Amino acid sequence: MDAPALEVENIGKKYQIGKLAPGFRTLREAITDAAKRPVKRTWSLLRGSAYGAAQLEEEIWALKEVSFKVGQGEVVGVIGRNGAGKSTLLRVLTRITEPTEGLARIRGRVGALLEVGTGLHHELTGRENIYLNGSILGMKRAEVNRKFDEMVDFAGIEQFLETPIKHYSDGMRVRLAFSVAAHLDPEILFVDEVLSVGDVAFQRKCVGKMGEVVGEGRTILFVSHNITAVRELCPRSILLDRGNLVFDGPTDETITRYLSDEVLSDGTQPDLRSGIWIIREYFRGVEQAGEGLVLDRGEPITCGVEIQTERVPDRAWLNLEVFSIGGVRLVDMRSDYDNVELDLKPGGTTMEVGIDELPLLPGTYSIRFRLLFDYGGQVRADAGREFPLLIRSTKEGEGKEQAFVYASHSWRRL
Repeated sequence: MDAPALEVENIGKKYQIGKLAPGFRTLREAITDAAKRPVKRTWSLLRGSAYGAAQLEEEIWALKEVSFKVGQGEVVGVIGRNGAGKSTLLRVLTRITEPTEGLARIRGRVGALLEVGTGLHHELTGRENIYLNGSILGMKRAEVNRKFDEMVDFAGIEQFLETPIKHYSDGMRVRLAFSVAAHLDPEILFVDEVLSVGDVAFQRKCVGKMGEVVGEGRTILFVSHNITAVRELCPRSILLDRGNLVFDGPTDETITRYLSDEVLSDGTQPDLRSGIWIIREYFRGVEQAGEGLVLDRGEPITCGVEIQTERVPDRAWLNLEVFSIGGVRLVDMRSDYDNVELDLKPGGTTMEVGIDELPLLPGTYSIRFRLLFDYGGQVRADAGREFPLLIRSTKEGEGKEQAFVYASHSWRRL
């Protein structure tokens, strides 16, 4: 019997927050700080507070005692709410960050699709970035040469190869980065939420490409909020909750366990790599079912989201997206298209969007918020939880159509 491709034994990752590290200081800063310290202490005692209270540490376990095995050629999904520890797990397994405790045994050449766009240089051309990004991802130059035309064709940037990517649109840069990463040829592949990039047509290509990788018999650990893609690609999945592995089994059972939580998502631990995240979503005008939301066709719905901001971005905007059961994005409402400023400040912000009527026929869909934010020209996203949405028929015979969209209309005889 072959040894497992991946063995994870009691992996734990602890972060300490609230601790102020000394950092690098000049001699002048050190002398000034030493002179001020007695004054600060005296003032704190007069106010009745302990000096240095702000420096107290708080421990957060992003992962705690996580153990599982993945066999050779097995495809395993990883699902869970924001802050569950999914991305932290992949960062530990790819040796980007060191675990606090536990160990992982990995047998085979490893590739990773993490944070699409990492490794692109805006001053370099598309051609140069393909070689640069490929090298960062562990590809040899000969391997990039062999797959170069295929990468360019997949990204659809043939006419812009010699153009610096600072002149590319956001969508073009995303397509380029994913195309390079998707053509890795590893034995074990770690994938973190990369199928939500680009437009609908490119998303279909991404899902198709991942399907090809699965068909080649590689070992894959696949993290995604897109439960439809997880169900399609992964026979088995694990569920993380607040850093703990709470379920490991057939994907349908794992998804049922995940979706059986309350419709109101709890506040979750933040992604410690970013300064802004979604902490809670809520919905009004819907019924709660065991697996999500139920909305009568034609009825209004209000969707709300709470955002926590620790570091104010240069700009930020919200998307509310509705997907088909096959993962096709059918509805995309964007705050920036509606000229709505989020005006985020440090602390909590709540945003709501009211929808008079979703233009969809009865059927099963999913709905989620996506928060996008820009720090110094680098756009990142925090995808909220994807909620199953059943649009219920209100008329006899409705719901049998092989279509998604309902257009408000009227008939008349001429």
